[in-house]
Formats: sequence, structure tokens, C-alpha cells
Amino acid sequence: METFTFRAAGEVTFGVGSIQQVGLKVKRHGGNKILLVVDQGFAKSGPLEKITDALKKEKISFVLFDAVEPEPQGETAEQCGFLAKNEGCDFVLGVGGGSAMDTAKAAAILATNGGRVRDYQGLDKVPRPGLPKGMVPTTAGTGSEVTFTAVFINTEEKKKAGINSVHLFPEMSVLDPELTLSLPPAVTAFTGMDALAHAIESYTSLSANPLSEMVSLEAIRRIGKSLRQAVATGSDLGARSEMLLGSLLAGIGLANAGVTAVHSLSYPLGGRFRVPHGVGNGLLLPAVMKYNVLSRPERFARIAGALGEKIEGLSVKEAAVQSVEAVKRLAHDIQVPERLSDLGIPESAFPWMAEEAMKVVRPLENNPRPVSLEEAIGIYQKVF
Repeated sequence: METFTFRAAGEVTFGVGSIQQVGLKVKRHGGNKILLVVDQGFAKSGPLEKITDALKKEKISFVLFDAVEPEPQGETAEQCGFLAKNEGCDFVLGVGGGSAMDTAKAAAILATNGGRVRDYQGLDKVPRPGLPKGMVPTTAGTGSEVTFTAVFINTEEKKKAGINSVHLFPEMSVLDPELTLSLPPAVTAFTGMDALAHAIESYTSLSANPLSEMVSLEAIRRIGKSLRQAVATGSDLGARSEMLLGSLLAGIGLANAGVTAVHSLSYPLGGRFRVPHGVGNGLLLPAVMKYNVLSRPERFARIAGALGEKIEGLSVKEAAVQSVEAVKRLAHDIQVPERLSDLGIPESAFPWMAEEAMKVVRPLENNPRPVSLEEAIGIYQKVF
């Protein structure tokens, strides 16, 4: 039996109506005066009252930070961390998509460690624990509620980079599918493809282990059967529940096995061109799968089966190729952009993009097939 390490975040509460417990959960983890971090869209929505009411019920005071933008900048997290420290907060609660949760995680460590986001971007650069933190995802996408990563844009260098530290693991999270019911179809599609990318990449990663493989494959199965329905009929609570659970499982897989070349190639799209993370991942996922498929055909064949493809009677190679076609059809059906040209990205940018992608080393090390600079350019060209 191989030797491996499996890591997990703190207490996870899942279920319809579970948001009513968030105040009690925060209090149990030491929160009396909290910094409530939400993204700009959620700050204006009715569901926010469910959270604030639950906090008030437990007599928990809160300071609201609602300036989180899509694809957040490091400066945003720094402002948030300063507010937490200046207001004497003892807990940080992130509510929203990946941007809000990543900002909350970074603010928690900045409040105790000081410095700037760029000081900690990389692996294991955070010296001390941050404030206790909890997450409430309102999208089924990033899985940030169970990962040790927070990603930000460096505005000066126009690059995305992540803080990766065990000190970013949330102490608690509450996942209530009802909070995802108001997501528009496009956001549901993009965030859902992000979750699927996490699941497929972590399942095929060279760093996968027997436990991570189980959760990643189950994530693929749940997302594959429910994403179309969640996009088409957003009020379907069953589909929303399956997506949120699939995203959670994909996040656990990601936290243990990491991601692969999809993320390395996607980072320049967000850093320079501000392409939403889920859009970039969804667009690149089929092309990277096609590039990788012959390196681990048995795994890609199992992915095809998990996505509902009829693979009986096919060879392993034929079944593996079906996984790529299944993801292509899914992305097309939910109207995820399929070409870089549709996003206004010029072909002349590909050499620079490939050079930047090659600097995102960790996912490339996990990729089941080596990727050279020329091959990275070739993948971009295939999706132009």
C-alpha cells in the first residue's frame, strides 16, 4: 500500500435550511464580533438577511465588508484584513463565491500576520495562524470552503497567484443549497464547470491518492448528472443540492491532489484579461483532457462512465476519448464559451500567456503528461 497524506478542513455542515445554524456554529468556534465578508452582488440580495438574522439570534455583532469584486485584487484582501484588525474582530465569515471566501481567508491571516498579500503568495509562506474563519458558499464552484488556497490578482504585474497554506483551512463551513437558488444561469454554468475542472483535474493528478480519488470521482458523477438541470431550471432544489455537494467533494479532492495544467493555462486569462476563473477553466478543460487522455486512459475511461457515457464494449482508449466528448457536449449545452477569440483574446498573446502559464509550476508538476512551452502555445491555438 502506498504512503499518502489526506487533509481536510474543519467542521462541515450541509443541508437545506442549515444556514439557520450559522450563528451557533460561529459562536462554538469563538466568534463574538465577526467580520462578515460578502461579494458585491450578494450584499444586495435577500438571502443575506438569513445570515445576519442567524448571527443576531446568537447575539453576535458583526462588521460588514461588501467590497469584494470578481477576480479580487490583493489590495481588496488587505483592506479587509486591516478592517478586521482595526475593529477588533475575533472571527471572519466569508459568504459568497470563491472571491468572497478567498478574501475572507486572506483577511484572517493578514489580521494576525500583517504584511501584504504578495508576501504570502506561494507555498507555505504564512508563518502563524490567522483569526478563526468560517465559509458559506453561495455558488457551487470553487470549493474554497474546504481548501487551503486563496487566489488574487497582482495588479502591478497583471498576474494571478495563490496563497497556499494550511493556515487557510477554514475552521467551519455551512453549505445550504437554498442560498444557490438565485444564481443566474450563466453564473451557474461557469461556476459548475469550475467545480468539474477541480474534480477531473484532481482525479487525474499525479498527486492523487486512494481517498482523494474516491471523492473526486464522486464529484464528477454528481456534477455530471445535475449541472444541465441546475442551469436550465435554477429553482430545482435537488439539482442545486447535488451541485453544491459535488463542488464540496471536488474541493476536498483539490485540497489533497491539487489541480493540473488547466489551471496553469487559465491563470494568464484571469490575470491579464480578467476572464472569470470558471470561464477560463471551462473553456480549457476539454482541450487539456484531450492532451492528457492517453497518459492515464484508465482514469479517463472511468470519468466517461461517471459522466453517464455508455462505455460497455469499448476499449479503454475508446472509453477514455468519450470523456473528452462528454465534457465538450456539457460545456456546449450550458453555453460556456468555447473559443478564446470569443473572449477578445488575440492570438499574438499566446507566447506571453504560455510563458506565464509555465511559471504556475505546481499544477504542471501534477499534470499526467509533461507540458512544454510549445505545447502550451499549441493548446491555446486549439481553442482559439
